[in-house]
Amino acid sequence: MPLLTSLYGPDRAAAVTAPDATLSGHELLERASGVAAAIAGQKIVAVDATPTAATVVAITGALLAGVPVVPIPPDAGHVERAHLLADSGATLIPSSYPKGDLPPEPGPDRPALVLYTSGTTGPPKGVVISRAAVAAGLDALASAWEWTEDDTLVHGLPLYHVHGLVLGVLGALRVGSPLVHTGKPTPDAYAAAGGTLYFGVPTVWSRVVAAPAAARALSHARLLVSGSAALPVGVYEGLEELTGQAPVERYGMTETLITVSARSSGERRPGHVGTPIDGVQTRLVDERGAPVAPDGATIGHLQVRGPTLLDGYLRDGAVVPPDLVDGWYPTGDVATIGPDGWHRIVGRASTDLIKTGGYRVGAGEVEDALLAHPAVREAAVIGTPHDDLGEQITAFVVLTGPVDSSALINFVAGRLAAHKRPREIRPVGELPRNPMGKVQKSRLR
Repeated sequence: MPLLTSLYGPDRAAAVTAPDATLSGHELLERASGVAAAIAGQKIVAVDATPTAATVVAITGALLAGVPVVPIPPDAGHVERAHLLADSGATLIPSSYPKGDLPPEPGPDRPALVLYTSGTTGPPKGVVISRAAVAAGLDALASAWEWTEDDTLVHGLPLYHVHGLVLGVLGALRVGSPLVHTGKPTPDAYAAAGGTLYFGVPTVWSRVVAAPAAARALSHARLLVSGSAALPVGVYEGLEELTGQAPVERYGMTETLITVSARSSGERRPGHVGTPIDGVQTRLVDERGAPVAPDGATIGHLQVRGPTLLDGYLRDGAVVPPDLVDGWYPTGDVATIGPDGWHRIVGRASTDLIKTGGYRVGAGEVEDALLAHPAVREAAVIGTPHDDLGEQITAFVVLTGPVDSSALINFVAGRLAAHKRPREIRPVGELPRNPMGKVQKSRLR
């Protein structure tokens, strides 16, 4: 089966709508075929991943040609841009070429994408994702979300990450659902798009909840999907109240694609991301690698295996396989898994698992407790050095009004166990975030 299945089916009235153009399936295939014919045989190419139909054309063309493509963030500074191009060895290509013949479908084991990590722990790394991994992940999500060609997908996410590009573009082209990219993910743009399936990150959904009229306009949608970071419980509840449905949360990362999700026709739980998708297995281990009980309370290191895993990392023109543990990929995240298989992601082991006074505390639980206070708009919790406790719980908060730090500490202590209360509250004007809305906790340190 071709990776972008729908391009070979009957023409659709509007396969892709973006701020710069609307392309039918036939027009997209014709333009992408020109790109594919022009770059066929190249080792690797790069595309300026602006939120446009032109980007969709260029990336589609590379995939049709079987040439791995590196999407370059349009807001990348000159140092980051130079690193991505030099590290990958990719040739930057335009999005428009003369009409050309469509090459044969590449094999499933061919690399499809080289997606660079956010670089929070060092220079961004190129993650090599195969065509087979993309297909397996998208087919499993189509099943989990009952995603069909009768849907219209709407989002305004960047086109250089898993969420916006793999799910938000390639998913639509594989399933055959029309795609509306709003350019920017604003509440008004989402409300006006008239879709049945919406993708957003927590920052997007928080802004939607803050615009009740726009939120109510989404009540006709079949599914609201949130990912890329934990969705605050208050935002989850606000969406449910305003739209009449709870959002679907899911979990994944660049190296694994999406591996865990709630189901469209099943239960949805605030603070939880569901169960593994078809073909994927997960497990929790402790620091020694011993199994952690799936009791819904004990925090462990999350490992994943299945057909959606990366081929490896791009280094000096070669693909270096990832370090697996008996076939399992160590995600670097910590989580709990319940007896029924439901996952709750605590966060990154390096920043979101706080070891204080002999206890293991998940930062997200404390953040949710802080966000329940009416004076707290945003919260980020980390562990900071403490002579007696090892680490103390320190909270950075963006406030909506005056509130005493001791009042916030007591507020958390009244909702959670006493050892989970922050020892220090630090008000800030804003939290540092990356383009996908994730808080960059390393900058808080």
